[in-house]
Amino acid sequence: MDQAVATAVGVLFSISTLVLLALGLAIIFGMMRVLNLAQGEFLTLGAYTVLIATSHGLSIWAGILLAPFVVGSIGVILERSIIRFLYGRPLDTMLATWGLSLALVGVMTLVMGPTTEGIATPLGSFEVGRYGVSYYRLVVIAISAGAALATYLALRHTRAGLIARATMQSPHLVAVSGVEPQLVYMATFGAGAALAGLAGSVMAPLTGVVPTMGLAFIAKIFITVMVGGSTVLVGTVSSAGVLGLVESAVSYASTPIYGQVAMLALAMVLLRLLPNGMSGLFRGGL
Repeated sequence: MDQAVATAVGVLFSISTLVLLALGLAIIFGMMRVLNLAQGEFLTLGAYTVLIATSHGLSIWAGILLAPFVVGSIGVILERSIIRFLYGRPLDTMLATWGLSLALVGVMTLVMGPTTEGIATPLGSFEVGRYGVSYYRLVVIAISAGAALATYLALRHTRAGLIARATMQSPHLVAVSGVEPQLVYMATFGAGAALAGLAGSVMAPLTGVVPTMGLAFIAKIFITVMVGGSTVLVGTVSSAGVLGLVESAVSYASTPIYGQVAMLALAMVLLRLLPNGMSGLFRGGL
């Protein structure tokens, strides 16, 4: 029983981290069809926000609260200065965001240095029989669920969400109704960047902070989003559930390396069987 509880927490944590990491790119790609290769660097910026906040006497929780606003603002600036000129040109967008990724890594290395900085994991742990379970893992699970729920409510039950979804389907019709589509694109890209900043800030105490931190996550993020398909929430959550379950199960039975290999192999099979991603299994959805 003790082992089952500890294993269940581990599986939920693996799934939750995939959801949290992929949610920002799922919005940017699923709604805007922009394949942002700098998404990993947005995560890193969120982690550095926490690092800087704690080094100036703020709590880690204050840093986590600040990170979405800081990274979202940076995302808006980059969208206005670079990305908005490339809509409808996917190859150019990929090249531009790849260059942006390299530039951000270079700037962060120059400003913060190339070394890995650690942030103490808060809250400690509790015992389940002879197994230790970190309280912070439960917090990560709760934050991931809260971020997914907030995204659903914002897109489904607010006027801003309705406008955003309408703009992605018919920008000309939205423009006729008096809403500027370019502002909606800006806000959507900023929201995706903000979610990436949140994910990076939450992962910072677990991984350490280094300018190349995003490289450790970007493959998982893209795999989860591609397997999920075009439906932002349903596809991302279902994809993260399947891939996270397989990764954690194989990692538990062998090593984390084999867990990642198994996740990649399953993703290749799913993409072969489901060309539209897991979204193709559902009608409608969000």
